[in-house]
Amino acid sequence: MSLFDTRVPAVLLRTDRNPFHHGTLGAVRSLGRAGVDVHVVADCAHSPVRASRYVTGLHTPPPPGASPQDIAAALRRVAARLARPAVLIPMDDACAVAVARARTELAPAYLLPDQPGDLPARVADKAELAAVCASLDVPHPETLVPDGAAEAARAAWRLGLPVVAKWSRPWLVPPGGGLRSTVLVRSAREAGELYRRAEEAGSRLLLQAFLPPGADRDWFFHGYADRSGAVRAGGPGRKTRARPRGAGLTAVGRWTPNPRVQALAERVTAELGYRGVFDLDFRRCGTTGLYHLLDFNPRPGAQFRLFADTAGLDVVRALHLDLTHRPLPAGAPRPGRMFVVENYAPLSALRPARGERGGRELAWHARDDRAPGRALWALWGRHVGARLRDRALRGRGARPDAAAPARARVVRQGSAPAADRTGVSDRPEEDRAGRH
Repeated sequence: MSLFDTRVPAVLLRTDRNPFHHGTLGAVRSLGRAGVDVHVVADCAHSPVRASRYVTGLHTPPPPGASPQDIAAALRRVAARLARPAVLIPMDDACAVAVARARTELAPAYLLPDQPGDLPARVADKAELAAVCASLDVPHPETLVPDGAAEAARAAWRLGLPVVAKWSRPWLVPPGGGLRSTVLVRSAREAGELYRRAEEAGSRLLLQAFLPPGADRDWFFHGYADRSGAVRAGGPGRKTRARPRGAGLTAVGRWTPNPRVQALAERVTAELGYRGVFDLDFRRCGTTGLYHLLDFNPRPGAQFRLFADTAGLDVVRALHLDLTHRPLPAGAPRPGRMFVVENYAPLSALRPARGERGGRELAWHARDDRAPGRALWALWGRHVGARLRDRALRGRGARPDAAAPARARVVRQGSAPAADRTGVSDRPEEDRAGRH
């Protein structure tokens, strides 16, 4: 008999258009392997995700930047087609915020964690998170929110250059306009110029003290806070390889016990009364040794499958089991387990996994679901070729033809799960979560 109530389908929701969002495929496989019907509300037209054998149905999502009302309307249309309650899993911050605000409206058709509707918006907003950390006495980089361009320049000097500049609500940053959710600012003048684009960005600019990256400094914690508030599944992980090097999204991660990170994660979620899946990002200060909370993402992180324990439990499975009132199996952690994103760390993916404690999981390739892995390389090759062509044209002062930007736009409307901590990423979808 299955641990899962397979009568209850799952609906994955994502409005960004990053075709290489491997977290979506991870959720599809995790629940699909458990016998749950998985419906994806996302733009998968040019994504390897659509090739997965575990996708039950694909549904047209609202466009990037859609209002919470439009997102709720799209979900009602999906619910009408399913004709039965489903577990709803937002896969990006914009959707997590919209779903929380519309919880009462969506609750008859969808099973959702019970928490205050404004909490996901508070923790996802970078300026609000700074205030939350201050109220909880949790280490966080010194953060200033300027009221004008001149004040932004002064704030940059006060914090000490370089500083990290973030838009407080990165999901509102319009695609294709040259703005990134996070950048490393190296001059006061640059800070002032960036402030003048606040209206275009759609939210406040904040400036943050820069914590330099380094060995053993970048950590994350994925977990699920159940109906009682207890943190289940997940665990602490260390980023061992990133793209770009030294910062950026996790290309290779390792499940690594860290009692200090775990205690911080459990304290923050408990004091906030948070319920549901969460993904926290920390950076250890090389001077003080303190772990600073950089991001609180109120949804699954892209590498959540790293934390699959000996019972096969991960945060997405924990969510489905808990919301359907099924017991969560008691598994043991698998420290040393690795997660590798093949298109960002191909050499690590090709290295034999023999002898690796805890095993290894690849983001795209799986023996029981081979089609997405095959599709990845064809799509990734076209993506890289288009980017190289555009760069070459820009280098010669030419303007790319209309077809090239159209291909790039599919990728550039990125997702929060992939983030750039230093602002040096060349892919906007990697820095939407505002990490540094």
